[in-house]
Amino acid sequence: MTTGPTLIGSVQRALHLLDAVGASERPVTAKALARGVGLPLPTTYHLLRTLLHEGYLRKLDDGYVLGEQVGALRKRNSLHALLPKIRPVLRALRDEVRGAAYLSLYSGGEIKLIDIVDAPDAPSVDLWVGVQEAAHATAFGKCILSCLDPDARRDHLSRYRLADLTPHTITDTRVLEQRLAEGGGVFNDREEYLLGTACLATPVRAPGVVGAVAISLPARRLPSVEPVSLERASRRVSRAFALLS
Repeated sequence: MTTGPTLIGSVQRALHLLDAVGASERPVTAKALARGVGLPLPTTYHLLRTLLHEGYLRKLDDGYVLGEQVGALRKRNSLHALLPKIRPVLRALRDEVRGAAYLSLYSGGEIKLIDIVDAPDAPSVDLWVGVQEAAHATAFGKCILSCLDPDARRDHLSRYRLADLTPHTITDTRVLEQRLAEGGGVFNDREEYLLGTACLATPVRAPGVVGAVAISLPARRLPSVEPVSLERASRRVSRAFALLS
């Protein structure tokens, strides 16, 4: 005898409510939703309160509309759909340079590490300090900071102090600003985040996108690495994001 999957009724009912709100061109009242989905009104109110609290719905004077979390979910889903196109670019970069490859983005006022492609002979960096706290000490962090407008950069630096991670870490804001201005499109981390490790990064440029493609490798190999491969990879990633927009 074949049995079906175990389903959670309350989750199904909440999803049906979201579907009903999303299918309407106008705000929908709780009574209309209860009738349309076939739920008792008290149950409908209970589920709506939960969806409101979690940000998946908003309540207006004349009914319910989709909330900000739905938009954020759509944006994340678009990025997930894009990763299968971006990952081969990062993989090719890893193989060509023989170093781990990274994609990072500036989203919601924060620098976020989106993807890492490494290998046993090209291991990624042990991120012992969070990406947010160490933007000043990483190549992709400095790359993204250089692309922000002055207000956004000041906001980030006011929230995260320039922690002294190694003897090579920049801890003076004026020196950091000078390095950002001198970057010239390719930024480096020479053992500033982790002793023995170096990184290079270059910007991802697309409408509405601030990001960076980066590589990490043993510091002793940095002088022999030409940024051409990195710049080519960032252009390919930028084109993928441009098509998405």
